[in-house]
Amino acid sequence: MSQSRTVTLAFTGASGMPYGVRLLECLLQSGTRVYLVYSQAAQIVARQEMDLSLPGRAKDAQSFFEERFSTQADQLQVFGREEWFAPVASGSNPATAMVICPCTMGTLASVAGGLSDNLIERAADVMLKERRPLILVPRETPLSAIHMENMLRLSRAGAVILPANPAFIITLTALMHWLISSLRAFSTNSRSLTA
Repeated sequence: MSQSRTVTLAFTGASGMPYGVRLLECLLQSGTRVYLVYSQAAQIVARQEMDLSLPGRAKDAQSFFEERFSTQADQLQVFGREEWFAPVASGSNPATAMVICPCTMGTLASVAGGLSDNLIERAADVMLKERRPLILVPRETPLSAIHMENMLRLSRAGAVILPANPAFIITLTALMHWLISSLRAFSTNSRSLTA
């Protein structure tokens, strides 16, 4: 299997954890290499929304998801929140793209402000500085002026803001197909830009 794409996927503590877990499954099924990191709040939300217990240790989480989704060898790497030597923390070896799904407004604000207090924020900062695709999937309503200003700031910096607002005319599967298609388009465009 050729793993030409590597996507960093981050789960934060926003509502909408089924979107993130399903995206992980779809990426793995498509043959994409995935670097996964999640916050402690994501563990709480996963339990509340999906009755899913995300392991606290990266090694245990990797085993859990490899078994759950029958991944191929070296297709999935899970990193701890403070694992500063992870490849996602460096611009020397950036992923093809990054998705924060679901994305809390706190994480979105931290990324918009250029903070790098944990591995999720640092990985997003790397994507922006390296001009790689960064997709944030916030799940919040109503939005304050501060939320909208932070989203505008990130959009101007090159990020894509894709609110996870459930609709009656789209299925979760359709949303996942759209996200994967977007990642493929970003991958193609970023290769043509660097060539």
